[in-house]
Amino acid sequence: MAYKDLRDFIVCLEREGELKRIKARVDVDLEITEITNRVSKSGGPALLFERPCSARDGVDYAVPLLINTVGSPRRVELALEVESIEDCARRLEELLELKPPEGWLDKVRLLPKLAEMGSFLPRTVKDGAVKEVIERDGASLAVFPIMTCWPGDGGRFITWPMVITRSPKSGRRNVGCYRMQVFDERTTAMHWQIHKTGAEHFRWLQRQAEKEPFATARRMEVAVAIGADPLTMLSGVLPMPEDLDEFVFAGFLRRQPVELVRCETVNLEVPAHAEIVLEGYVDLDDMRTEGPFGDHTGYYSLEDKFPAFHITCITRRRDPIYVSTVVGPPPMEDYWMGYVVERLFLPLMRKQLPEVVDMHMPAEGVFHNLLIVAIRKSYPGHARKVMNAIWGLPGAMFSKVIVVVDDDVDVHNLREVAWKALNHIDPERDIQFTLGPVDQLEHASRLPNFGSKMGVDATRKWPSEGFTRPWPDEIVMDEKTKRKIDEVWRSLGF
Repeated sequence: MAYKDLRDFIVCLEREGELKRIKARVDVDLEITEITNRVSKSGGPALLFERPCSARDGVDYAVPLLINTVGSPRRVELALEVESIEDCARRLEELLELKPPEGWLDKVRLLPKLAEMGSFLPRTVKDGAVKEVIERDGASLAVFPIMTCWPGDGGRFITWPMVITRSPKSGRRNVGCYRMQVFDERTTAMHWQIHKTGAEHFRWLQRQAEKEPFATARRMEVAVAIGADPLTMLSGVLPMPEDLDEFVFAGFLRRQPVELVRCETVNLEVPAHAEIVLEGYVDLDDMRTEGPFGDHTGYYSLEDKFPAFHITCITRRRDPIYVSTVVGPPPMEDYWMGYVVERLFLPLMRKQLPEVVDMHMPAEGVFHNLLIVAIRKSYPGHARKVMNAIWGLPGAMFSKVIVVVDDDVDVHNLREVAWKALNHIDPERDIQFTLGPVDQLEHASRLPNFGSKMGVDATRKWPSEGFTRPWPDEIVMDEKTKRKIDEVWRSLGF
């Protein structure tokens, strides 16, 4: 049975020894970050700060703060309700392998699968816990323990919002996770990066307004949900294809539909069992300076212009829990969110590139800086074909460095990858460069959003690729000797 809401998940975390309640007063400005950073890097539990405060504002918040929720492999598995995340990847692979039925018997066999797929669809309900309190005129962000994470941050930031928009062109819903700098009690920035779907919705509206200035609305409705069951919260982080509703995919992961409720002041639906919902709009004519922000790269992302989000209504539970996360020098909680993306994205990549055996994005690569891919090599230049194909995939196009290895290399063992890759390459021959879009947080590129990428062919080279020298065998002890030493090992005193 899927978690109904965040509170169900908290009960599970506490039962499994994966949650620590902090009863001392702790400041939302920097102090919670420092505690979470230490706990996160030591593999510690989720943290529930029961008495967050602000010395700067002289406030003791009545709303507790939950953080580091999925900051370990074990908590990721608990969130997914699986023994291993690979179980989810296998389910997704099976779904992707569904073929049109050819005969009557095939159609009968397919019926249970079709029924299961139908059960993923979100269900709109009349009411939900998030409507226990509805605030219009008196709505204020000041009651929530919103954090200043790092010393150089431009202000306080909402760091784990589910930002819900609807395409003004197609009407399709999108759920994204875009940080929100607080400007005042009813206004924030909306940091949707240039390549994100929310930003594309905004740009489409801008283009229409330029063509038909008097016929096009200059505002776009937005709803922001904070705190829900863990898979609904994760849905905004996952790089879904543009035409796939994130709440549908959350339903697939939960094996149960996400219940949605209509907003009060905007024409959008939000998770009925969320903790807090901010309703409002962004205005084409209100762009403001946002940042700096201590980002997941381990460096500050600098100031830039983004739309301002204006709050028209806040709905919430009577006793809401505010959910936050901290990004910064890896590894932190966002690495484990990225690990979910990695394992679930692999079946999608294999669907387009069946030669891919495995992939890994190490924590130090901060998602887009390093992607290691193992392939079954079948023809000359195969590794380069894979690199270029990956740079063409929406979820992986920002990969700054792609290293392609043979299928016998464990991509999760960085020592093995470095050993074999560095042995296998001739740098001039095996490294290629290309130009293209880069992540908006990339600070080293020659221009914002545009720069170079590097592919490394670290596979064994074949004669058909122009390698005419003998390729040496890897040093491996024979099985007979290993068995013999196994038998006498204890007698040797080890």
